[in-house]
Amino acid sequence: MKYEFSPSLQILAEDISKRIFPHVKIDRIKCFRSYGSSTRGTIARCHALGKLLQKAMGVEAFYALEFLGEKFDKLDSDEKTKVVIHELMHIPETFGGGFKNHDVVCEKNVEKCYNAYKNCVQNEKKIDWFEVQRQTNRY
Repeated sequence: MKYEFSPSLQILAEDISKRIFPHVKIDRIKCFRSYGSSTRGTIARCHALGKLLQKAMGVEAFYALEFLGEKFDKLDSDEKTKVVIHELMHIPETFGGGFKNHDVVCEKNVEKCYNAYKNCVQNEKKIDWFEVQRQTNRY
């Protein structure tokens, strides 16, 4: 496996986080492209530094978003954005090293987030997507 930091994906992830996921500490996430994975069906992964390692190392939570280059790079721009949103959605509001699972991070909610993100970009605004969903009881 080969990993390389991706400035373009980092910029996109930071923009998405600033606009719809304000709980994400953008200085505590990094985006990488990977090459050489033999996994099937996986386009991207969210990795976290778990609680025990955080305590052992004396550091706060940290997340690495991995995008499998051979598959991810073939997607169109909209689908790439949805994949980044999907991976960011796994980061819980506590930003403690855990994950939101696929009952929340599902295609329906990714699509809602994507539409909210596009709306925020078009109208130059920011929201807290998870708070909006709680208020409307829609996830």
